[in-house]
Amino acid sequence: MSSRTLNLSDSVYEYLQTVSLREPPVLAALRAKTAEHPMGKMQICPVQGQFMGFLIQLMGANKALEIGVFTGYSSLVVALALPADGKIIACDNREEFTAVAKPFWEEAGVRDKIDLRIAPALDTLQELIAAGQAGTFDFAFIDADKSNYDNYYERCLELVRAGGVILVDNILWYGRVADLEAQDNRTQRIRDLNAKIHADPRVDLSLLPIGDGLTLARKR
Repeated sequence: MSSRTLNLSDSVYEYLQTVSLREPPVLAALRAKTAEHPMGKMQICPVQGQFMGFLIQLMGANKALEIGVFTGYSSLVVALALPADGKIIACDNREEFTAVAKPFWEEAGVRDKIDLRIAPALDTLQELIAAGQAGTFDFAFIDADKSNYDNYYERCLELVRAGGVILVDNILWYGRVADLEAQDNRTQRIRDLNAKIHADPRVDLSLLPIGDGLTLARKR
């Protein structure tokens, strides 16, 4: 969750968007609406959204999972990139946030692709596993409460197929992970997960300094 990529000057960031960003009007409108929200900085940046959509198309993904919907920008990015028969299961526990998303999903014509589950995400993930959906997802995006990042990662690793990709957002945490004086719980949880994924033989790894830091873990 970050409104822009870290450590880029205003002029460079503007140039980057000018020559790269192709944001459909419905996404731009949702981003503008979210910017009015008191917690609007929780939304991913548009450059990151475009990268996620590109990755979905590059993979030929058909079945996706999202943990942390907020106002639905990332859900919409993924749904737009999925094929006509594609589906995304979107997990959140705050209806007041996801209510913002629904009109934009409808406007974009992708509402039927998005299966919104309002419940604690760990419960939803465990229900999917119990229902025999382990190893059936192509793509997962984690952008929710940091205290459960490790739990979300483990459940997603079970749910994605071999060759599937898990994206974990906020992995640089506004630079706090590199500040040894920052010892709060959320920062330490992210540090711990970074170290765990770095050493995890179950995945291939790339950490990109896009937005607030985005880890890509490909299940082997």
